[in-house]
Amino acid sequence: PPCVLFLCLPAYFCFLVTALGVTAGAHRLWSHRSYKAKLPLRIFLAAANSMAFQNDIYEWSRDHRVHHKYSETDADPHNARRGFFFSHIGWLFVRKHRDVIEKGRKLDFTDLLDDPVVRFQRKYYKSSVVLMCFVIPTVVPWYLWGESLWNAYFLASILRYTISLNVTWLVNSAAHMYGNRPYDKNINPRQNTLVTLGAIGEGFHNYHHTFPFDYSASELGLKFNPTTWFIDFMFWLGLVTDRKQAPKEMIQARKERTGDGSA
Repeated sequence: PPCVLFLCLPAYFCFLVTALGVTAGAHRLWSHRSYKAKLPLRIFLAAANSMAFQNDIYEWSRDHRVHHKYSETDADPHNARRGFFFSHIGWLFVRKHRDVIEKGRKLDFTDLLDDPVVRFQRKYYKSSVVLMCFVIPTVVPWYLWGESLWNAYFLASILRYTISLNVTWLVNSAAHMYGNRPYDKNINPRQNTLVTLGAIGEGFHNYHHTFPFDYSASELGLKFNPTTWFIDFMFWLGLVTDRKQAPKEMIQARKERTGDGSA
C-alpha cells in the first residue's frame, strides 16, 4: 500500500532525526562535552531533541551526568541493580530516590545553561515538543502527498515516538545487563549489539562507561555507529571541532588490565 512507501520512510526519517537529537545532541555533545558544535548544528540538535520528547536538554544531561557519576547506586536515576523494568521505564513512574537529588546537587551544570540554545529550548520546551514531535510529522505527509491525518499521526508521530523511547531506554536497561565487558569487567554496562543497532551506535556501553569522554562512544573502525558517522560528517562540513578520543594505547592497556578478555 502507498502507506508503506510514502509514510513509513518519512516516519523512519523522523526516527533518525529523533535519535540524533538524543545521541549526538543531549548525550555526546551536552552531557559529555565530547566535541564542540557550532551554532547551526546546535540549533538543529536542539530541535531534533524536542522531536524526541525525552525531557529538555538541561534535564536530560543533568540526569545523565548523575547516572555516570553514581552508576548502579541509589543516586543513579535509573539504577540497573533495581531490575530491568525499573531501569527501563519504572524510574519514570516513581519519585527520585533522595540520593539522586542530594548527590545530584553536588554536580555543576552551569555550563549547560551558559548555552543560549539550551536556555531557549528549555524556555519554550512544551511548545517546541508539540510542534516537532507531533504537528510536523503529522502535517507534512498530509500536506505534501495527501496522506490521511489519522495515518500520519499514528504512524509518523505516535508509533515513531513509542519506538524511539523504548530504544533509548534499552541503553539504560538491556545494555546494563546483557553482553560482554571487554574494557572493564568490574562495572555493569555491557557491549550490546542489538541496542547498538536500535540506538544508532549507543550500545557499546562498556566502552562508553570506561571512556565517557570519547565522542564516538565506541572504538573507531568498521563498527556500526551512525551517530559517529554523523558527527564526522558535520566535522567535514566545518560544524564540529575538538572531537575527543581515547588513544589506542590507553584502550589496549585498559583491556589488558580490567577487561573480561572477550575482545
